[in-house]
Amino acid sequence: MTKRALIIGGSVGGLFAANLLRDVGWDAVVFERNPEELAGRGAGIATHPQLHDVTRRLNILFDDSMGISVDKVVFIDHDGQVYDERDTVRVMSSWGRIYRSLRDRLPSENYRLGMTLTRVEQDADGVTAIFADGTRERGDMLIGADGGRSTVREQFLPDAQPVYAGYVAWRAMLDERQISPDIHAEIFHRYTYCLPPGELFLAYPVPGRNNETEAGKRAYNIVWYRPTTPEQLADFCTDTTGKNHGTSIPPPLIRPDVIAWAKQQARDLVAPQVSWIFENDPRPFFQAIFDMDTPQIVFDRVALLGDAAFPVRPHPGAGTTKAAVDAAYLADAVAAHGVEAGLQRYKRVQGAFGSGLVRQGRIDGSYITDQHKPREQRRNPDITWAVDDLMRDHDGRSEVVLRLFNESRRMAE
Repeated sequence: MTKRALIIGGSVGGLFAANLLRDVGWDAVVFERNPEELAGRGAGIATHPQLHDVTRRLNILFDDSMGISVDKVVFIDHDGQVYDERDTVRVMSSWGRIYRSLRDRLPSENYRLGMTLTRVEQDADGVTAIFADGTRERGDMLIGADGGRSTVREQFLPDAQPVYAGYVAWRAMLDERQISPDIHAEIFHRYTYCLPPGELFLAYPVPGRNNETEAGKRAYNIVWYRPTTPEQLADFCTDTTGKNHGTSIPPPLIRPDVIAWAKQQARDLVAPQVSWIFENDPRPFFQAIFDMDTPQIVFDRVALLGDAAFPVRPHPGAGTTKAAVDAAYLADAVAAHGVEAGLQRYKRVQGAFGSGLVRQGRIDGSYITDQHKPREQRRNPDITWAVDDLMRDHDGRSEVVLRLFNESRRMAE
């Protein structure tokens, strides 16, 4: 009889898991709580060889249509002058481009919208997912791929909560055709850094809002990491009615005065070329940065995957790669060893990989959190915050991911 996997969460992690499990003979069904298909905004992603390996298994090739190649990194000062330029090799894709490639591969009946999980029950023979509308679904295994605020993880680890890193990422994106010709010519094909004291501003080209990579249809993406106190974050997450949304507010509800303040900050602190792009996005938004070194990712027949397993800071640029690698190892392990033994191997190997990425994200994030601390309190007291330090991290991301990947694999030997 065909084994059945219940996958909670319809983003790229859940879709990687569903597609890879189907390819090893499982019936895999995705349950997404949103009533409509997901859409990403301002979600540019870096890619790593391990991600390419997994997409290749699914016959999703990383050709020119999957991303935009960037071969230059530039550092621009407040006055708009380039003060350093380096060669690089990067392929910048987008969440939407990866999502669409995976979603199109999955039959519609295997992707169910409007399904909000309320709890999970297990017995010796299988697992049952119970949803808010009363639906009960039975399977041999359940995968929690429902993001950094995972409902599945919350049930099994109620006391383990992601920790606020002390800063937020402001995001903006502008369609290529909306960018003035002089700014486009100067920076569009480059990965751009601005370095206000204690902050990190990144800008780079990504596929367009409908995942286009053709010239004229692409977009320019901004990610701006800024230290933000818990009190400031609470204010940012309070809407015009006075309702506080915790640590995450839907972008349409961000108050106009908060957006106006952020745009003024861009004018005051970063190069005019990129502040112009930030200002001309009608609705920039922010995301608070969290992480967690999760103590356990397998609970009998239930496994956590991707951000649900380990919320990782975004600096290693490996969130999508981690989801893909998690899904590939899980599918291979249960195919080769069965559910119970396979999930135990997954726990050991991908637990080490995820924990390593959490540690690396904290090291990378120290650029933002430590600059104003006394040297003896810094996570990395020897860093000078110079261009060479940033470029070492920028160009070394794939090597770091590969090292953590290989170290985790050795645990299976």
